This record gives sequence, structure tokens and C-alpha cells, in this order.
Amino acid sequence: MLTLAVLSGPWPRLGVIVAALLAGAGILSRSDIRRAWAMLGAMLLGPGLLLDDVWHSSQLSYAHRHPAEAAAAALAGLVVLGVAAYAMHRRPMLVPLLTMLALPFRIPINTGGVASTGANSSDLLLPLYLVVTAAALAWIVPTLRAYHGGGAVANVRRERPPRHLFEKLLSAFIVLYAIQGLYSPDFEKALQNEVFFYLPFAVLLALLRDIEWTRDLLVKCLTLTAVVAVISALIGFGEEITQTLWLNSKLALQNQLHEYFTVNSIFFDPNIFGRYLALVMVLLVTVLLYDQRVRAQIASIVTLAVLWGCLIFTLSRSSLAALSLGMAVLAALRWRARPVLYLAVAVIIAGAVAVATHPARFGLNQGVNNASDGRGNLVTNGIKLFGERPLQGWGSGSFSTEYTLKFPIAARSVSDSHNIPVTVASEQGLIGLALYVALVLAAIATLIRNVRGDPFRVGIAATFLALLLHTMLYAAFLEDPVTWTLLGIGGALATAARPANAEAAPDSGRGGRLRVGV
Repeated sequence: MLTLAVLSGPWPRLGVIVAALLAGAGILSRSDIRRAWAMLGAMLLGPGLLLDDVWHSSQLSYAHRHPAEAAAAALAGLVVLGVAAYAMHRRPMLVPLLTMLALPFRIPINTGGVASTGANSSDLLLPLYLVVTAAALAWIVPTLRAYHGGGAVANVRRERPPRHLFEKLLSAFIVLYAIQGLYSPDFEKALQNEVFFYLPFAVLLALLRDIEWTRDLLVKCLTLTAVVAVISALIGFGEEITQTLWLNSKLALQNQLHEYFTVNSIFFDPNIFGRYLALVMVLLVTVLLYDQRVRAQIASIVTLAVLWGCLIFTLSRSSLAALSLGMAVLAALRWRARPVLYLAVAVIIAGAVAVATHPARFGLNQGVNNASDGRGNLVTNGIKLFGERPLQGWGSGSFSTEYTLKFPIAARSVSDSHNIPVTVASEQGLIGLALYVALVLAAIATLIRNVRGDPFRVGIAATFLALLLHTMLYAAFLEDPVTWTLLGIGGALATAARPANAEAAPDSGRGGRLRVGV
């Protein structure tokens, strides 16, 4: 009844808030039964709201004209989902492995109506949505059946360990984003962000936090991730050799207009492709630093060489910066932080001098804005948008709409924000910005606390910081499932590293720490 009420009349905006509250409860609830109902409610309500939003749009015109075929396709999808959920219920190991496999794969789907912000299609993570939904059902259905079946299991109320501070702030951010969508001029964009990113990724985070991340499982996930990255890189090499893009016709047109050629592999965007390669490289460098076995060293070096070669062809400067930061963090955590800091300052000073004395060699002779394809205007004008509404912002998902309206000339180049702090400030004001900063600091504190000597946690922390820098140079923080994956695994490892009790390790103060070595 709640879903029907939400989907009627003007209630979808309030429905998004309800769905966000349920997603937050799915992350924070320590009771199995409450968590199961919350996750199920978010999973049903979110797609229902989206379906209501696009029901009369052109995207569903084929379904309206051919209802029997649409129903058959929906039934087939449910069968696939059911089979996947059953397989994951029988073999829980499939959940993390399939998650790593599905992370990079996006499929173009027409999602925006004629009144949307301009982009009528989105590259959706449909394989990942299938994995997350199936994994959630594989846990939710047996949990609800056991609880309401009246058996002995129903009387067992398992309490999870206390949630980390960043998880509480993350849940609050999801709800705040939904609330600030109430006054957004582009509610459709806010709705899509909640349904396509925040709601399913919140479920993903909750699932990853419950997994027992053993050394063997972590190694398998890293190996699978490296294999996917190498395959993606080989596709990128193929694009470079043939000077032909297999995906993204828009990028192909841009390559025709520029003197340079960029590859994107399966990612539809060279910067997102570069980000993925850079993050995987940070994880592989962790193996180099901690695993002294010859076989592991050789495999890591060969893989790194392949990924590095393809990263060059993406021409993604933001990805190179992210990789550099990740390497610096690894060095600081593996050895001593002070020498790394001194070296970083020296490199920054040398780079600044080189740019100042020879700007043409770095493409800056025509200004930073031209060299960055209009991103300089995005930052300065985004700050102006923030200045006009500093407290509450313009509303969730409103950046492109307000930017195009107020800066039409600059928007001819690019109107999508490429800096997450500026986006949050302009859309959500000081309220959202304060919550965002607190979330980032809390996440860093959790991932980095007592991390020395634990290679898996070191790798997760360095990769997250590299990702964080990339979001400040390009975009996509909570819209990237890698963020939630790193936080989910990192949060689980941090929980396992907590002292179990005062008597567990009276000397070191690290009782219960997950001691892992590559």
C-alpha cells in the first residue's frame, strides 16, 4: 500500500526520501529482520519510482505497443534473477567474485525523457545491478523465511558489530540528497542518481560488510580484478592500433576533431577507464611492496607494464595524478611518511617551475581553461553558483541545469561538473558540503587507522585516496561503485582489526587484528 500511495499524484519526491531512509537502515541496522525488510523496501521502492517517472516517456513506447513481449522479457529477467540468487545462496563465495567481475561493465540505456538535462541515455551498470539484486535476495529470502517460519532460527537475533562513523554519515548523506531533491529544478536527475547509484550501492555496501574477508578471498578478488583490467587494456591497445573506437560514438567524433586519439575500452569514457586502470595499478604495487615471492613479483610487474602502457593511451591526466597519489600513500605506509612528504613537495615545486617557465609544452599557453577543455570555467562558475545559494544550494542533481541557465556560453563546451566538492557545494550548499567533508574524513580515518603491517588494508586505503583525488579532478564519487566497494571491504577489514577484548592482546593493544600477508 505504501508503494501505491507513493507512486500516485505528487508523491514520488517523498517516495525518494522513504527509499533513502530504507537504504540507510539497511546499512546501519544491526538486526537481521529489520535490515532485511529495509533492504527489500529500498530495492522495490526505488525502481518503482523510476518506472513511474518514465511510464509515459518514449523509452517505454515499445513496451506499451507490445505488452506481451514486454511481459515475457520481464518474466525472463525474473527467472535469470532467481537462478542467480539461488546460486549465490548455495555458494556465497560467488557474491564478492561476481561483484569484482561486474564492476566495470556498463550498458547504454535510454533513461532521460525529453525534458531531462540533455543527455537522453546513460551507461548503466546492469550486470552489477543483477549481481547486487540477486545477492540481496539470496540473503533476504532465507532470513525472512526463517524469522516468520516460527522455527528455532526465528528466535536467534544476531547483532552485528557497531557501524563505523563513515557509514552513519554515508546513510545521512543519502537521505539528505533525497530531501534536497524536493526543491531541485531537475528532480529527474536527483531521482536517477538515487535509484541508479545510491540505493543499489547502499545494498552493495551492506552485503560486502557482512562478508568474512579471508586472505584467500581477497587474493582471488584481486586476481580477478587484475584479469579484467588486463582484458580491458588489451581492448584499449586494439583501439589504439586500429585508431577505431568500438564504443561511444560521441568520443569517436571528438577524436576526429582533435589531433590526438584517446582510447576508452569498455568504459565509454577514457577518464573513467584511466581511473580503473590507475586504481588496479595501486593495488598491484601493494603486492610488489609486500609479497616477496618471485612468482608474485613477476606477475605483478608484467601486469603493471600492460596497464601502464594502456593508461598512457587514455591521455587521462587526472588518472595519472590519482596513480601518483596512490603510490605516494603506499610508500608512506610501507616505510616512513616524512621522506615521502619531502619528496612530494620537491616534485610539486619542480613541476610548478616547469609549468611557469615553459607553459606551451604543457598545453597551457592558451590558459588553464582551454587546456582542461573548459573545466576551469566549471570550477569558477560552480563556485559562483554556490555563492548565490550558500546555505541550501540549488538542489540535488541541479548543477548542469543551473550552470546551463546562468552560463550558457561556457556551457557550450561542457556543463557536467568535473569536481565533486564544487558539485556538492553548488547543489547542496554548506549543509551538504559539511556532511560530505565529514564523510570523507571519517572514511579516511577508518581506512588508515592502525593500518601499517596489514597489506590488504594498506592497499584499500591507498586506492581510496587515489580515487578521492580523481573525483576532485573529474567526477563520480558516490556514483562510482568502486567507492562503495572499497568502503565496504575496508570497513569490514577495519572491524576485524578492532581489539576483540582487553585480554586478547594485552601487550600490543591489537587483539583481534586481522593479520594477513600477501
